[in-house]
Amino acid sequence: MKFSVPFSPLERISRFGDERRQDNRKIGTSDQGLSFRDRVLAKGYWKKILNEIKQERRAPPTTFDKKQLAKIKQERVRWESKTLRPWTRDSPEQKQEFRNLSDIPVKRVYTPEDVSNLNQSEQIGLPGEYPYVRGVYPTMYRGRPWTMRMFSGFGTPEDTNKRLHYLLEHGETGVSIAFDMPTLYGYDPDSQRAEGEVGRCGVSVGSLKDMEIILEGIPLEKVSTSMTINAPASVLTAMYVGVAERQGLKPKDLRGTVQADILKEYIAQKEWAFPPEAHLRIIRDMMVYCTKEMPQWNYISISGYHIREAGSSAVQELAFTLADGFAYVDLGLEAGLKVEDFAPRLSFFFNCGMDFFEEVAKFRAARRIWARVLRDKYKVKDPRSLLLRTHAQNSGASLTWQQPLNNIVRTTIEALATVLGGTQSLHTNSYDEAWALPSEAAATVALRTQQIIAEETGVADTIDPLAGSYYLEWLTDEMEERAFQYFDKIERAGGLLDAIKTGFIQREIAENSYRFQQELERGDRVVVGVNKYQIEEKKPIDTLKINEEAQRRQIARITMVRETRDNNKVKQALDELRETFMDEKANSMYPMVKAVRAYATLGEIMDVGRKVFGDYKEPPIL
Repeated sequence: MKFSVPFSPLERISRFGDERRQDNRKIGTSDQGLSFRDRVLAKGYWKKILNEIKQERRAPPTTFDKKQLAKIKQERVRWESKTLRPWTRDSPEQKQEFRNLSDIPVKRVYTPEDVSNLNQSEQIGLPGEYPYVRGVYPTMYRGRPWTMRMFSGFGTPEDTNKRLHYLLEHGETGVSIAFDMPTLYGYDPDSQRAEGEVGRCGVSVGSLKDMEIILEGIPLEKVSTSMTINAPASVLTAMYVGVAERQGLKPKDLRGTVQADILKEYIAQKEWAFPPEAHLRIIRDMMVYCTKEMPQWNYISISGYHIREAGSSAVQELAFTLADGFAYVDLGLEAGLKVEDFAPRLSFFFNCGMDFFEEVAKFRAARRIWARVLRDKYKVKDPRSLLLRTHAQNSGASLTWQQPLNNIVRTTIEALATVLGGTQSLHTNSYDEAWALPSEAAATVALRTQQIIAEETGVADTIDPLAGSYYLEWLTDEMEERAFQYFDKIERAGGLLDAIKTGFIQREIAENSYRFQQELERGDRVVVGVNKYQIEEKKPIDTLKINEEAQRRQIARITMVRETRDNNKVKQALDELRETFMDEKANSMYPMVKAVRAYATLGEIMDVGRKVFGDYKEPPIL
């Protein structure tokens, strides 16, 4: 494929997989030494590192000497013939082959033979030091516990404000806001597309007035806030700035995270407003704005959670999430930023499922991969920029509507795996979430689950307590290698955006989901209460109900906002935003903040983008 005309930077991002492309111009005015093509394509980089990893795993012993390993092997062979074989003749194992949820074969026993290659100092290290396998901070939870950030939001802003205050009063240490479907897509509550969905799966936000109510009485200079929103992430960030200004704060005083990870929307959650190139341009603008104006704000939370909920395996979640992360690093470089200036503002959001050791290994492998690639590929020297910091949430897909109180046990196991994996922030799902949004009582039990783990179990007393487990260390290495196999496949598919736009990644997830469903239906996988140990149940629990009153109140409020604001200021701000969207070199965040201050609605702001950028349809996944 050859191009007869120069492409804009956004078009270059979408085509970075084409090896014959000659246009290497940059976004912004950065004087980086490597061209965009060399950095993003890094032709052969992933294959090269994959081969290095394979060689490392075949390396001569380091921790154990050869004589000791020979004795261990001799002992294992003796055990298999003298003890195991006679035993299994009368008591055979339950399966011929055991595989974890990522379809990785699991041996019956692991010994030093399986990890003899490990170089302790180079491949595992110590907490707070490269490669950060054992944790990103030297003291981890001995210094301070993870942030207990319960995902909260439903109904009207008043409903959500009450719930946030309740959770803070009961020991929550960070605010996390969930938004309803119209807000996630960027529609106002009185839009025809919002009918019946206002306040249903999160809180409804139509303008700055709603955000003011949600955060009323919450000291933003003391509490960090996480907002799970993507397509309109820039607008909600602008609204957060607007609320802070009314509290007498400056943007530089604010701490928290906005998800903004639009790439995983095209992969998994499907909540976009514009084509990928347009969203990436707006994210670029956010990165530049927040790096300058909001130095404590994490402006992209790169999310594997929704990739996992869409049906991926833990290995796929690991690989596709980190691939997204590397794409945002490339985007920041194209914006003219230095990696050291913006990498500390990137955070991650991982899922945690029911395969306990697989999840612990996933978190440990993620930190090593991120640090390795940032150091070796992007030549990052500042240790702060090598840290993969993560929020985690236990799997909603693992919760069942059958026998819902069993979900308390599932949540506890998943939360424990997350803590042992070294997360910085955690949300525990409520036992009723397969039925409805969490009730107050169920949310309290979920929060208490974290508090019991932190205060009563002793697992936070020492750092990375499972380190050295033969199985865990082997599995950490295995997941790392399989992630690099996917990085190589993505490069061969033409790069990340081409892999998304052609449906390669989506098909990989769909095939894994189909495999898992077949295993459930055959009974090869057991979900207690679903395909084994079923019981007859009437309605087992009371649930939270959202009635139509939320929609009526939100429509009335947004009508009032439009009637009482200065509509000339709104028109002027929206016109300025439109001009900025049409100028590829301009930064859209500044007129967006201006529009929000004038009480332009979410839908009005997003409609400007829809008219400028158009829509996007995903490829068919067959």
